[in-house]
Amino acid sequence: MSGRDLARQALAAARAKAESRGSEPGVRKRTAAEFGQNPRRRRWSGPGADHRDPQPLGRLMSRLAADRGWSQRLNDGQVFGQWAKLVGDEVAEHAQPVSLKDGELTVRATSTAWATQLRLLQGQLLTKIAAVVGHGVVKRMRIHGPTAPSWRKGARHIPGRGPRDTYG
Repeated sequence: MSGRDLARQALAAARAKAESRGSEPGVRKRTAAEFGQNPRRRRWSGPGADHRDPQPLGRLMSRLAADRGWSQRLNDGQVFGQWAKLVGDEVAEHAQPVSLKDGELTVRATSTAWATQLRLLQGQLLTKIAAVVGHGVVKRMRIHGPTAPSWRKGARHIPGRGPRDTYG
């Protein structure tokens, strides 16, 4: 076999290998290391969509919140921040959210009458909250009336009924 035949065979093998790879023979792809940059980072964006393209601020903030695990706390905060919008001005005037833990919203009413009214409206309020904030954020409500004043004052006190003893 002559040198010419060996060269033809080598060329045919290179073409077959390049065809299986999907590139032209003899054309070597330049690597990022040859450009003097990090191989995981390109310098150009190209015509397609890229994570480095300008994006709306809301999308960036929601991605940041999801990455950092803040989504649940932000949803909880929406209930407190938008309380008047969620339940209406009249209800918000007489009831305030106190805490939200494990899907249970604790609400304090200004009077026992309003506490009873809120217990009757509880299903409608949960539907309104779920429509704005999202389903599963508030699963149930615990409604309390106003608290009675405490007669226990100071570090030292005497057990018993307190000042009501002397009212004879």
